[in-house]
Amino acid sequence: MIKEKEEKEIFIVLTQTGTILSRILKALTNAEYNHSSISLEEDLSCMYSFGRIFPYNPFIGGFVKESTSKGTFKRFYNTEATVLSVYVSDDKYEKMKAYLSEMYNNKEQYHYNYVALFLALFGIPFKQRRCYYCSEFVRDFLIRFDIIPKTYLPSIVKPIDFFKISWSEKIYTGKLRDYKKPVTANKSRNTILPKYKTKALLEM
Repeated sequence: MIKEKEEKEIFIVLTQTGTILSRILKALTNAEYNHSSISLEEDLSCMYSFGRIFPYNPFIGGFVKESTSKGTFKRFYNTEATVLSVYVSDDKYEKMKAYLSEMYNNKEQYHYNYVALFLALFGIPFKQRRCYYCSEFVRDFLIRFDIIPKTYLPSIVKPIDFFKISWSEKIYTGKLRDYKKPVTANKSRNTILPKYKTKALLEM
């Protein structure tokens, strides 16, 4: 039986800021959330995503660090959020941390994928090297570290699609500014890997 020692949590943060762009996307997609981020910090003091670089300029985007109390989320004080958590091994967590740090140190090499976001509204997938929109980045990150298989979520992925990760846990819904990680009972450190892993191995 394949087992993985689980030590750390990572967090998928889904938000609705109420910006003009997010309101347009909400009207077009009828989706509750229109932005997604990844955090390795339980207080969400540092989140990674592709979004606006400057809080007051929606036209310049790239790879950014976000915070619940700074930048764009400070400007949009009433941002609504849902936070999902997934347990990963300590070794995988450290690799994720190094990967995100390296990406951020070279953030000028990455760009916001405006073309793909526009074409996604018409159901047309479009991939550019080192270019992402927010949910495209989160999906790629989860695939890269074997949290989900490549075909688990659609290639044109929306923030609400992350609710489909059945082995994630919804730990918070409310104003992002009010977020506090809930205290939960200790979980088993030795947990059978999600069922998809066995199936994915067989299909390789």
